[in-house]
Amino acid sequence: MIIVGIVNLIVGLLVGVSGIAGFLLPIFYVSVMKLNTVEALALSFSAFIVSGVLGSINYYKARLLNVRTALIISAGSFIASFLGVKANLLIPEYIMQKVLYIVVLLSGLSILLRKNKDKGGSGTHNMLVLTAIGFVTGFICSISGAGGPILVLPVLIMLGIGVHEAVAIALFNSIFIGIPAASGYMLNSNFEIIKPILPVSLISHGIGVLIGSKNGNKINQNILKKSVAVFSILIAAYKLLF
Repeated sequence: MIIVGIVNLIVGLLVGVSGIAGFLLPIFYVSVMKLNTVEALALSFSAFIVSGVLGSINYYKARLLNVRTALIISAGSFIASFLGVKANLLIPEYIMQKVLYIVVLLSGLSILLRKNKDKGGSGTHNMLVLTAIGFVTGFICSISGAGGPILVLPVLIMLGIGVHEAVAIALFNSIFIGIPAASGYMLNSNFEIIKPILPVSLISHGIGVLIGSKNGNKINQNILKKSVAVFSILIAAYKLLF
């Protein structure tokens, strides 16, 4: 329980600051805690709901959350998340673990290779395009457990949305991915295994997110994202190879 609390606190801190690193939770639960993928994803997506709510509130207070864009993307993600859970439960567990590590590897590479300049605005984007982005990323995130921001964030920045605003939108979006995903995996998991872990993970994760989201603007985003990207690439490559 102590390890669970520490890991969730650290991951919550990173998620609150940069919107990424949520994918580390399912990897931790599967690799370290030796949980089945379904239980690992149930715990992880429950934490993503907490980080999405708390992080969105703090970024909204800082006037960094574009509510219109966030709602449009989240509408697509909410529908896709149900489909992702259904697909995951039909696919063998070892394949889903491979999918998770591949998504983490590609996401780490995308963060490492892209230019992260904050352009300071969100602009106006086509509603269909935003909905499609939400649908695709929501499906991939819910089926793999990678967490919403790790995929949504690079796409938003490529659209010209500023880094801090992209983090805010991605965190808001993770609520609508997390609710269907957490519910679906929870219903298909062994709750006796999850029950003692859940309160520790949610409380510690929430504390980390609160601290991180309140101090996100004070930390150099490029350095943090590069560090997380390198770490994600290394751990995903190791798990895929060995």
